Amino acid sequence: MATTCEDNFLLNDWHVVAECSQLKLKKTINTQLFGKKITIAEEPNNDVKVYTDEKVLPVKLKYGFIWTSLGRPTLQIIDIPEALDKDRHVISGGATQVNTSGLRVVENFLDQGHLSWVHPGFLGEQPHTEIPDYNVEIVNDEIFVSNVELYQPKASTASSEGFLVAYEWRVYRPLTVALYKANSIHKDKMDYIVLFIQPIDEENCIVHSFLCYLSDNTTKEEVRWYMQVIFMQDKPILENQIPKKLPLVSRAETPIRSDKISIVYRRWLNEKLINYGAITNSQDPKKIIF
Repeated sequence: MATTCEDNFLLNDWHVVAECSQLKLKKTINTQLFGKKITIAEEPNNDVKVYTDEKVLPVKLKYGFIWTSLGRPTLQIIDIPEALDKDRHVISGGATQVNTSGLRVVENFLDQGHLSWVHPGFLGEQPHTEIPDYNVEIVNDEIFVSNVELYQPKASTASSEGFLVAYEWRVYRPLTVALYKANSIHKDKMDYIVLFIQPIDEENCIVHSFLCYLSDNTTKEEVRWYMQVIFMQDKPILENQIPKKLPLVSRAETPIRSDKISIVYRRWLNEKLINYGAITNSQDPKKIIF
């Protein structure tokens, strides 16, 4: 397994490596990014320093997270208008290590078909398993998924009964994906969840979740609890997928109609020449174990 990343798109992007609140408590955090050991340290005057054994890395603080890059970032950190909405709980949903490729996590987050089977009683239930057709498009080099309605018995902590929930997804970067969900009380707004995925190496990652939920007479603790329950249901499914890297090889996995978004995501990754955490056409298919 490769321990270094040579993908220019990934190297020259910003990545979340810790929460600001955690650094306040610990003062120093040791972690990894693309197989590189990095140290995050609190400096005098509340400055933050991020460095490897070889060099000091660039740092930005935004949305309560610490961001860095192993390269020279050419893109800005994504803009999240919902984070400024005073009618929302704007909080971290926690950081969870998952023993699989970060690309696998993104694809799972986009997968509509698993909701009824992995999250029964929350995000789906039988016999409501059919996935109607939906729209997928690429706009300004981001993937947008719309026209999705799925029955959910408990779409959030504020839900008291099941209803058809409108969904939208947005893939900002290969390792940054967001979900917009219709709110059961505020019909003109949507709850917002984004995953910032930190690749420890090609087959392990840390998922940092950021939540912008409409208040709905719920508490921050309830919103965070709900997110963690859902994600802990996903974690064993993700960690048991074989291979751990995401196959981008032609005909490596057979998709069904509901996987249209997966097909678009994989093609989009191929176009960006993403190899880290993936199995690509350039690799010998005879050595790939499924």
